[in-house]
Amino acid sequence: MPDYKIIHKTIYSYESTVSHCINLAHMYPPNTPHQECYRTFIDVNPRPSASSFRKDYFGNNLFFFSIEDPHKQLEVKVESSVKTNQPSYANFARSCPWPEAQTRLMKSTTRSDIEALEYLLPSAHVPFNPKFAEYAAISFADNKSILESVHDFTIRIFNDFEFDPKATTIVTPLEQVFEQKKGVCQDFTHFAISALRSFKIPARYVSGYIETHPPIGQKKLQGSDATHAWLSVYCPDQGWVDFDPTNGKFITDEYVITAIGRDYSDVSPLKGILFGGGKHKLKVEVDVLRE
Repeated sequence: MPDYKIIHKTIYSYESTVSHCINLAHMYPPNTPHQECYRTFIDVNPRPSASSFRKDYFGNNLFFFSIEDPHKQLEVKVESSVKTNQPSYANFARSCPWPEAQTRLMKSTTRSDIEALEYLLPSAHVPFNPKFAEYAAISFADNKSILESVHDFTIRIFNDFEFDPKATTIVTPLEQVFEQKKGVCQDFTHFAISALRSFKIPARYVSGYIETHPPIGQKKLQGSDATHAWLSVYCPDQGWVDFDPTNGKFITDEYVITAIGRDYSDVSPLKGILFGGGKHKLKVEVDVLRE
């Protein structure tokens, strides 16, 4: 059960003065069976005129703040201390076959099963595409268990797609990601979710962090980590199970969750509305430190 200290700093520098801004932040790790967040400190500069915490629709910790003083730079720094658990996957091969999971889910009257149904629908960043389903179909042959099939699918994404941060932006269509087989974690996660929902498997987007390690013999550079994204699929007999297509594996105790949703638009670390500002520069520094 490792302990992590996570420091996430975001700095917006504006070309002209911002007179007023309103912001929402998903940067406060929740308490889940996977982890315990026992301390979070949020520092905003300039100081907010109003701020509050609440749960959003998906149960994530949401921090609201507004700044009414004129400013040309916004800095948000979040420090969290989190203890994580190693998930157990000993029985994943004995999960029900995916066609049976479809049938059970549609006929179920249990609350958890019914709540999972909304993750079958397309969403802002996750349109359906028959080409995606066709690519995934190889992993869902032979009546394999749902978790075996998804595991095979994520490994294929890891092997077939190239991680390239210059290849895409948040608005790059998934069709382009699929054609060029290049992108970043949010692209691979959106693609996987689209394909899985096509097979009537509930899949949701998870944002958070993963511990990284520098090359052998080198020190870890301050601020060199980044946010990460992966997906979670719902199995009627086991609940939600998380997979990371960027790294081709189940998540481990090296992962820290910040928020879940239908896609990236539900869990963006920081978003808002501002008046003024013109063009801006964005700087993000993340440190995931094992304590």
